[in-house]
Amino acid sequence: MKRFRIFKLSILVVLFALVLMACSDSTNNETEEVTGEVSEDVTEQVNEDTVEITDAHGTVSVPVNPENVVALDNRTFETLADWGIDLAAVPKPVMPADISYVGDDSVQDVGNHREPNLEVIAAVDPDLVIVGQRFSGYYEDIKALVPNAAVIDLNFDVSEEAATPGENLINGFKDYTIALGEIFDKTEEAAQLISDFDQAIEDVKSAYNGADTVMSIVVSGGGIGFSAPQSGRVWGPLYDIFEWSPALEVDGSSSDHEGDDISVEAIAQSNPDWLFVLDRDAGVSSTEDATPAQDVIDNSPALQNITAVTEDKIVYAPDDTYTNESIQTFIELFEEIANALAN
Repeated sequence: MKRFRIFKLSILVVLFALVLMACSDSTNNETEEVTGEVSEDVTEQVNEDTVEITDAHGTVSVPVNPENVVALDNRTFETLADWGIDLAAVPKPVMPADISYVGDDSVQDVGNHREPNLEVIAAVDPDLVIVGQRFSGYYEDIKALVPNAAVIDLNFDVSEEAATPGENLINGFKDYTIALGEIFDKTEEAAQLISDFDQAIEDVKSAYNGADTVMSIVVSGGGIGFSAPQSGRVWGPLYDIFEWSPALEVDGSSSDHEGDDISVEAIAQSNPDWLFVLDRDAGVSSTEDATPAQDVIDNSPALQNITAVTEDKIVYAPDDTYTNESIQTFIELFEEIANALAN
């Protein structure tokens, strides 16, 4: 009887051991499966956390939906505001007054590009700094100041040194819009902006008759500057894009923000069919008492008999263009030009 009990007990021990082994195998298998799933998810998450952006200097790894962002490029402000992107610091003196960041006290002010306070950038401990246009010259300084941040330079060249300013402008706007869409998870919104941009370009091309002559100018401080074909501020690259026939060409033209020196008599003698005007002062909040560009033209006796004035063929760029050279601004500008040319 005693041996029988021992035998039964041995069987029970063996059976219990087998059950434990089976449970252990099942647990290990489940652990391996769960571990595999987690591992895959983690890998996907890591891949989604950054995006590779090609900027003016090369390829930069940028965090997706970064928390602390400093934006210094005038071409980006309206896009970021429309997308509801929070910013930590911006250069408020060179921004349109109606951009939401200007009146937001929680957004730090980097100051004017001529004398910026770059320490503000370091103080907000950014994950991303977007450089461009007026602040492109500070790229290396900013990189050294915030070595742990991604710094991207979205600038594109439409100066007098550019061989293809029109192509540069079109591709530049598209590239930076796509980049911002990828960084801030706004790819659909970016695609819509590019589609609207393409359509506006086609509308201008369709509306221009190929023969009318164009004169483009910058009005600043009551004076008139020449925005030259190819290189002139705002208007220059558009001659390249739309194949406009210039009413006047001047050697040694530049991309100066006030335009090149020109006499109203020279404008009158060129007798343009169309006059395209950038009111620089209208885009600068500190010049509220400046003479509007339309008044400058209306009060210039030398211009009253040119075709563009007598036939009311004058297009004014949106008031904030000088400090808001965003893709939205150019879409609006192109739509205005297309409507004017078509009438």
